[in-house]
Amino acid sequence: MGLTLSFILVCALSLAAYAGAGKLPALFGIWFPYAASVLFLGGILFRLIDWARSAVPFRITTTAGQAKSLPWIKSERLESPSGLPSLLGRMALEVLFFRSLFRNTRAEIHPGPKLAYGSSKWLWIFAMMFHWSFLIIFIRHLRFFSEPVPFLVSLTHSLDGLFEIGLPELYITNVLIMLALSYLLVRRIIVPQVRYISLLSDYFPLFMLIGIALSGIIMRYFVKTDVVAAKKLIMSLLLFSPSIPEGLGSAFYIHLFLVCVFFAIFPFSKLSHMAGVFLSPTRNLANTNRIRRHINPWNHPVKVHTYEEWEDEFRDRLKAAGYQLERE
Repeated sequence: MGLTLSFILVCALSLAAYAGAGKLPALFGIWFPYAASVLFLGGILFRLIDWARSAVPFRITTTAGQAKSLPWIKSERLESPSGLPSLLGRMALEVLFFRSLFRNTRAEIHPGPKLAYGSSKWLWIFAMMFHWSFLIIFIRHLRFFSEPVPFLVSLTHSLDGLFEIGLPELYITNVLIMLALSYLLVRRIIVPQVRYISLLSDYFPLFMLIGIALSGIIMRYFVKTDVVAAKKLIMSLLLFSPSIPEGLGSAFYIHLFLVCVFFAIFPFSKLSHMAGVFLSPTRNLANTNRIRRHINPWNHPVKVHTYEEWEDEFRDRLKAAGYQLERE
């Protein structure tokens, strides 16, 4: 159900942009981008504040190695960070290279029954392929948002089209992101365990990303779009003096509208893990449980009954029973 409905929703959004772009260009070219920007920035800010306000009473960092203890016991600095440098190294490996996913294994039940664990590196490879391609494409698109274009953006653009295949040149990331998204979608459909837990909230972002990538590829290689006019529109939006230039076809408005919907739903979907990973206490905390004592801030003050008070209360009975008392 979620698979079919997600596909229908993305097709309906594309058709709406195709039908409305010619009649209402200001709606799709000005108001929807502004509304999506407000929802994205406001939603991300709300999520970050909400996560930051959540109390973390204990150090619950996930560890997979020896913590720092006695001087002669070697500790695993990245597996169980005890200071800021090792913590930053661990976070960098997690954010940039998905270290946890790299070490992930899949469980299967074989005849017997027998539980067996196997490698799950294909998921890591295609996840890396998608996220890095998405990042490079995002950096590449910054040339539409800046004048003059920064050197890093120009360099990324040149390296992405390094092989100069075809005219206009084929970007490497265009191929990689479509391969990665196709794998992630097919895996979610054909693997029974993954399909069982997949919902509309899982399929819809995938189809949205596929729609955005496909519309961008079509717009670049099949239905030519005036790039100068596209940059004029985006720069006018950034300068808060919006105007719709001539030469923008329906393919551009479909691509822009899908991007707007994607960013509008981003903070309210599972995609917000992009920001959440930096505020995850299992990742961003050093394992200092053996170095200092952590007091739970939620502890309500209660009246305690110390051992000394207990001994004084039952002193006569303890003596009669022959117990050794600490204080005579």
